[in-house]
Amino acid sequence: MSRQVTSKDLRQRNRAVVLRRFVVAGEASRADIAAATGLSAATVTNVVADLAREGLLREAAVVPSDGGRPIVRFALDGDGAHMIGADVGEQGVTVELFDLSLRRVARVFRDLPSPSVSPDEIGKALLDAITGLREAHPERFASLIGVGLGLPGIVETGADGVTTLYAQSLGWQPIGIDDGFCHVDVPLHADNGAKTLATAEHWFGAARGTAHAIVALIGRGLGAAVIANGSFVRGSSSSAGEWGHTKVSLGGPKCACGARGCLEAYVGGGGILRRWRESGALVRRDDESHLAELLAAADRGDARAGRVVDETIEMLGLGLANLVNLFNPDRIVVGGWAGQQLLRARGDGLDGALRQFSLDRPAEQVSLVPCELGDDAVALGAALLPLNRLIEGDIPAPKANS
Repeated sequence: MSRQVTSKDLRQRNRAVVLRRFVVAGEASRADIAAATGLSAATVTNVVADLAREGLLREAAVVPSDGGRPIVRFALDGDGAHMIGADVGEQGVTVELFDLSLRRVARVFRDLPSPSVSPDEIGKALLDAITGLREAHPERFASLIGVGLGLPGIVETGADGVTTLYAQSLGWQPIGIDDGFCHVDVPLHADNGAKTLATAEHWFGAARGTAHAIVALIGRGLGAAVIANGSFVRGSSSSAGEWGHTKVSLGGPKCACGARGCLEAYVGGGGILRRWRESGALVRRDDESHLAELLAAADRGDARAGRVVDETIEMLGLGLANLVNLFNPDRIVVGGWAGQQLLRARGDGLDGALRQFSLDRPAEQVSLVPCELGDDAVALGAALLPLNRLIEGDIPAPKANS
């Protein structure tokens, strides 16, 4: 039997709708918000007044109207709350502090000792970075509402509220986020890094305004987030989108997950560079620099580099075509350090390979585009995790709670 909706529920829903609209729009008048949300002018006026009292909105400008009262435009009050977003990779963690208007206040990067890191090493790097931000910006931490983590692997939150990371490709046992990562005195929130990337791109970037999209994260490994009818496809336990572990050959190279023939073993950053080493090239620098060097060598006419790059584009196009045939998106957004490099250097070739391997009709309907938010997208999407809890009313506004 469904619970009866109360007036309190309606007020909370209206508050969430209006606050979310301000997050996405930035600055708006009450009339703008009413037109965008379908709420009545009176409802919007009341909600805006409540949000201003909570310290979440401020008057941004007063502009003249055509003969009536001046129009007041409102914006998020950056000092109303702060969030931390962390991009946890296999070579380092990027930790960023944002204010409520999603202006980046500070950014800290911490190297990890090797790709074969332990949970303790990642937790130490995270804690060190967050402590450094706290020491540099103590006044911001008074209104810190949470830390969001974009993690490699499957991030599952059970009915009991416990969040667990399954990082098979890192060789880890399942680990509780609250127990095994970073012991800080603010709430931790977590999701898979491809999904935090997709959240940022869906709210503010290249996937904005589309109801059917796929956001592909191509770094050392591969991940994808599927957006259908405007919502994320998560599956029964949030593991939907493990695109890198779809199989593209019988046998084939061994993947970090332990299986053979995974797409990630061919076109993840690590797999690309492994194939270049196997061709006889000396690969001694960091992965991002190596990939840039590989692409430059191919452009110079190096035959070995050219073969590796051509094979990579063909195989990646095949992997993307599988997504097109399965989900019929109207847009594929490519992000991640390796994905951005490949798209810049071989965008036309990748687009051609995608269409070659896709069915004709869905291939006609899809566009292949780069992510718009660049290297900060995973961390920004992670910061949206606690912000979304504030929007939904699960976290009180810091000023209203002080």
